[in-house]
Amino acid sequence: MWKGEPQRINFIARWESYHGTTVGSLSASGHVVRRGPFEPILVPQFHKIPACNPYRQRLSGESDADFVARKAAELEDTFQRLGPDTVTAVILEPVVGAALGCVPPVPGYFFAMKRICERHGALLVLDEVMCGMGRTGTLHAWQQENIVPDLQTIAKGFAGGYQPASALLVGSKVANLMESQDKAFTHGHTYQNHPIVAAAALQVQKIVQQEGLLSNIQTQGVLLERLLKERLEKHPNVGNIRGRGLFWGIEFVKDKDTKEPFDPELQISLRVFKKAMRDFHVLVYHSQGCAGNGRGDHIMVMPAYDIPRKLIVEIAKRVAGSVEDVFAHL
Repeated sequence: MWKGEPQRINFIARWESYHGTTVGSLSASGHVVRRGPFEPILVPQFHKIPACNPYRQRLSGESDADFVARKAAELEDTFQRLGPDTVTAVILEPVVGAALGCVPPVPGYFFAMKRICERHGALLVLDEVMCGMGRTGTLHAWQQENIVPDLQTIAKGFAGGYQPASALLVGSKVANLMESQDKAFTHGHTYQNHPIVAAAALQVQKIVQQEGLLSNIQTQGVLLERLLKERLEKHPNVGNIRGRGLFWGIEFVKDKDTKEPFDPELQISLRVFKKAMRDFHVLVYHSQGCAGNGRGDHIMVMPAYDIPRKLIVEIAKRVAGSVEDVFAHL
């Protein structure tokens, strides 16, 4: 990919490994259902490592440090299997969104991943399309991880949905190298750098700063976490409540002790979504696949950045009510 290194052609993305099944965190990763329709056109140079999912991967009694060491070993083993000189980049999602349901990493995970990438000369690319631009309480999710990526994708919160805005942020290592070799990104499109889209994104980011919305996300996120856990953490069919900022996921299980997921045919997350909409008048994001191979149900709760305390209380009450009602009549 870079001058003098034509052999670098492989990419590593992450997936979820659970009881021999796989589910991806990126479109080019291992999410069986999402990947299926595109399988014929996907390039073979993408290889996968297990995601950082402490709920389903941490061993009994395993500390954060030991868990991170095991995850780092998985990445290092993949480099060695492929040949360290063939890997161009490692692509990770800081807080895994729709595919797993707001799964944050354990402390030290991204620092360990970054060190391995630097040791082998590979780029660290972060997908912050869903979790970035303030959603987790900092402008970039990686700011909570003591690392800086080489490349970063952003969208969604970039323009707040007022325009379809996305961007690639380029770190100094890549930017300086390209400038020194008189190179430039040439992936141009007809509507790239569209002035109206750019103006909308700029205005959204000004409002985020001027109204102190990152601070509000942090404050209301702490409240949302507390209220959801107070109401649902001991529910026999709620396996895990996880997230950051105003980005929270709830995973449902058939058995709380074994973490066994429900039969996908029951469509548990869809039932909760419909119940929440119809009877409790609150919107949640629903999805399946967080336990692997299409199994596992979760919903996501993602309020607006400027939400006041009283609405957080109301949302938590209605979400909890919809969950309890679905399982009471299952």
